[in-house]
Parts: sequence; C-alpha cells; structure tokens
Amino acid sequence: MTRVIAIIGGKGGVGKTTVTSNLATSLAKLGNEVIAIDANLTTPNLGLHLGYHLTPRNLHDVLKGETRIRNAIYAHPLGFKVIPGSMNINDLEGVDADRLPEVALNLIGKSDFILLDSAAGLGREAMSAMTTADEILVVTNPDLPSVADALKVVGMAKKRKKKVAGVVVNRIQSKWHELKREEIEEMLSAPVIAEIPEDKNLPMSIKLKIPMVHLLPESEASIEINRIAHHLTDKTFTYKKPEKRYNLVHRLARWLSS
Repeated sequence: MTRVIAIIGGKGGVGKTTVTSNLATSLAKLGNEVIAIDANLTTPNLGLHLGYHLTPRNLHDVLKGETRIRNAIYAHPLGFKVIPGSMNINDLEGVDADRLPEVALNLIGKSDFILLDSAAGLGREAMSAMTTADEILVVTNPDLPSVADALKVVGMAKKRKKKVAGVVVNRIQSKWHELKREEIEEMLSAPVIAEIPEDKNLPMSIKLKIPMVHLLPESEASIEINRIAHHLTDKTFTYKKPEKRYNLVHRLARWLSS
C-alpha cells in the first residue's frame, strides 16, 4: 500500500525541502521504495538539493499535459526516485496545480511512500498537495510565528480529514526564547516526532547535493531524520554510535566545514 505524505509548513524557510530530501534517503535506506515529488510549483528547490534541477522533463511538463509522469521520474543513486519541478519562470504558464492528485494517482502501487515537498502556507499549491496526500507531516521552527502558522496547517488538515502523521520541529538552536516540545504539542494538538537541531554543515550538504543523512550520518540532524523514518515505518529506533570512519566523503565534509 502506497502512503502519500505531504510535507507542509505554515511559512517559508522552515526546512520542508531539507526534510523531504533527507527523509526520502532515510526511508530508502530502510528498504522502502520512495518517490519524492517537488510539489512547490512556484519556487521548486528539491531538484537543487538533489542535483535534478536541469532535467529534460519535470513535473511542470506533466501538469501542462506535455508529457507523461513516467518520463519525469529520475532514479537517485541513494535508492529513491525524484520528480523535480522546473526552475524556469516561463514554465509556470499553463500549469494546472489541481491536476496533482491525478498525477499522484498514477503512481499508487509503484512505491511504498510518495513524499510531496509542498509550497509554504495554505495557498493553491499547498492545498493541492494536501488534497493529494493521505497524511500530513508538519514542519515548523520553534518560534511563535512558525508554530502559529503551523497551527493553521493542522487545522486545515483536520478539516479535510487528513491524518497528521506528526510534527517535525526543525532548526532548533536551544535559545531561551524558543518554544519547548511540550508547548508546541499543546498548541498544535499533535505529537512532535522529531527535533532537528540547526546544523552548520547543511549549506555544504546542499552545495554538494548530498543529503545530510548520507553525507554526515552521525550528525544530530541526521539522527533525528532517521527517527522520523523509523516512526513512519513503525520500526523501533535505536541509535548506536558507529566507529569513526574516514572515507572520502567524510574527509571532504570535514575539510569543507573547517
């Protein structure tokens, strides 16, 4: 059975795309078939994060009726599939966001998970992703405006009878003014399933187009992403710190971050 999960935040900049790209990687590592779709049609960035921003066919072409969905699916080396969006502003013309549920329907049965990297807020694009999904994963930062906007997402999801799979609190810096886990759960009436700390290596991960969970699997951010994957697959999450490895990727990561 394919689970369609929309990854939505009430405002921009909370880290939806980072969560999507890394969660796809983590779920694939657990043996799942995963398709990650860039459902943010106006400002798509999933392709940038994963190295698929200059593909010959993309989701915009599909939504304009210019190609079939199978022509816009690309296999990622880390074991999942990607359907990127177009970064060309001209490709917005003629795109019908309301066709997203129809597109996703053609993928049912072809993967275990379909992850929709949604647009921010509750505009037409985000609502199309919510309509398409069976479940909603809410991403927020631990500040009052982000959580207040996330509350609108949770409210709309419940109004549309969509299951809220959980809340991911991202970019935690452990500042005194940040909302605590218990406060966020009380405000949203939904469980926090992961608390991802701010990581100075994230820009490097995006620059290299290598998800953090693969580039630096021992980082606290990667551990929390893996926690989400285990939660969604009902697997017990136990973290055992691995022995230090000094392969090429790790040496490169340490050199770039120094």
